[in-house]
Amino acid sequence: MSKKPPNAERLFDLLAAHIKPVSELNYRSNLDLLIAVVLSAQTTDVAVNKVTAELWKQCRSPQDYLELGEARLQEFCRSIGLFRNKTRSILGLCQMLLERFDGQVPSSREELMSLPGVGRKTANVLLNVAFKQPVIAVDTHVFRVSNRSGLAQGKSPEQVEQQLMDVIPKKHLLHAHHYLILHGRYCCTARQPKCESCVIRQECRYENKNLPEKT
Repeated sequence: MSKKPPNAERLFDLLAAHIKPVSELNYRSNLDLLIAVVLSAQTTDVAVNKVTAELWKQCRSPQDYLELGEARLQEFCRSIGLFRNKTRSILGLCQMLLERFDGQVPSSREELMSLPGVGRKTANVLLNVAFKQPVIAVDTHVFRVSNRSGLAQGKSPEQVEQQLMDVIPKKHLLHAHHYLILHGRYCCTARQPKCESCVIRQECRYENKNLPEKT
């Protein structure tokens, strides 16, 4: 990896010109988004959307989830990974929303992270998507793209998050989370990244680009 960092402004200008910064998780309310993000850990957004399409026919409030109960909620979520732990987290956070937050999803990181099943990444997704705060949620895609490109050289999500907050131009900070996720999901994939068609290839500092051999 080259020690010279990429031009962050140019890199994000290019991503912004080619990527629509929207969540691929379906949701209609902040509670929907919170539930969807909790369910999405180690699971694809497509799989979560299939589950929530049916679940939300019955559950539109924290009380609805509690009345549904653990056994029935598990049946809705059985098709996705870690469904038992996730259903317990959902019921726990719904109970806490009612007891501490009048049934509303809170808008601070500290309060969000006090909820069962909500870590820093999940809290940052809510802050960014639901409350339009310029924060970065570092998932596997963001972590991979940041390290490969040279934007951030962190060994932990927290290190990458801090470095990104320092280098991302202010004009792109609100949507940077989605630019990096979607670029990682569809172009800078874990295996066989599509470097030949990558819009930030010239700015990227990845030394092992997946390019055709020159003849």
